[in-house]
Amino acid sequence: MDEMNNELSEFKELRVGDKVQGKVVKVEEKQVLVDIGYKVDGIIPISEISSLHIEKTSDAVSEGDELTLSVKKVEDDEVILSKRAIDADLAWEELQQKFESGEIFEAEVKDVVKGGLVVDVGLRGFIPASLVETHYVEDFEPYKGQKLSLKVVEIEKDQNRVILSHRAVVEADEANKKQEVFQSIQEGQIVEGKVQRITNFGVFVDIGGIDGLVHISQLSHEHVEKASDVVSEGEQIKVKVLSVDRDNERISLSLKETQPGPWENIEERVQVGAILDGTVKRLVNFGAFVEVLPGVEGLVHISQISTEHIGTPQEVLSVGQQVQVKVLDVNEREKRISLSMKEIEMDQNQEELKQYEREEEHSGFQLGDMIGDKLNKYK
Repeated sequence: MDEMNNELSEFKELRVGDKVQGKVVKVEEKQVLVDIGYKVDGIIPISEISSLHIEKTSDAVSEGDELTLSVKKVEDDEVILSKRAIDADLAWEELQQKFESGEIFEAEVKDVVKGGLVVDVGLRGFIPASLVETHYVEDFEPYKGQKLSLKVVEIEKDQNRVILSHRAVVEADEANKKQEVFQSIQEGQIVEGKVQRITNFGVFVDIGGIDGLVHISQLSHEHVEKASDVVSEGEQIKVKVLSVDRDNERISLSLKETQPGPWENIEERVQVGAILDGTVKRLVNFGAFVEVLPGVEGLVHISQISTEHIGTPQEVLSVGQQVQVKVLDVNEREKRISLSMKEIEMDQNQEELKQYEREEEHSGFQLGDMIGDKLNKYK
């Protein structure tokens, strides 16, 4: 009797809120029995095992587990214990420290709910949909079971509220990478990038965490009406760094500087004596500039426009007119081509003269008798 009274007095010493150590002796479907060193085993109801919803007790504990528990209720024939309360107290303390220090940590996504994700951080943590990624996410189901890097952005123990953010971690990582790129990149470098956005004034290219701008004038050696005619979103391209403004975080890039220029190997592609089709691009008082290849213009001096004397190029030519020109000289180093229209006209006149002479020989008549004064025109 004395022994029983001692045991009962020991049992009655337990009070709500006490912390006890226990060993799991039996795992049932909706509760767990724990040996806490008293005559009666303690009971952990499934609702007191975890702050997260669990279907089975075996999802959270196993027989033989050593646990620290909190006494929730004491009656003559049973003791109700809580694992959740102890875990939550520890978690609140740790989360408060993480919040104050800005520490980044990992946690597993346990569930997908309306408006975001539920995360196990020793208690129920919540990631709102807007704080999951820096971009819009349509389907959150693939996140279930994943471990995410997180920061605590809001914590209120009184309201049992813990707000977490994965987006903040991603943004901080991107900012660090951005600074690294800005410190390392130099003018004149050739770098690879991915076309991110196409606008009416150019193209934004991601070159490792930073978007640089390729102005539309730097897309090609030829005139470009629309940037989409040259590149497409998602395309990988090589670009040259033209300038780096670290204070304003701006980078100017060029695509055309990485491509062969229109004048490269021009002496092999355009040879002296060749007859080329061209387009009159500009008229000046000393001649006409004619485009003979994309981005390559040559000069027809006013003295080389016609066999007849003219006062201005406008008397014979107009901008946009299609003409034939003869190449007189090519200078790749100075990017200069000399052209002539007069030479073609003279060559044609000589050919006509020879044709008349051949006809004269075959007909037996004198060429002068046939065409009279016209012969003087060709002499």
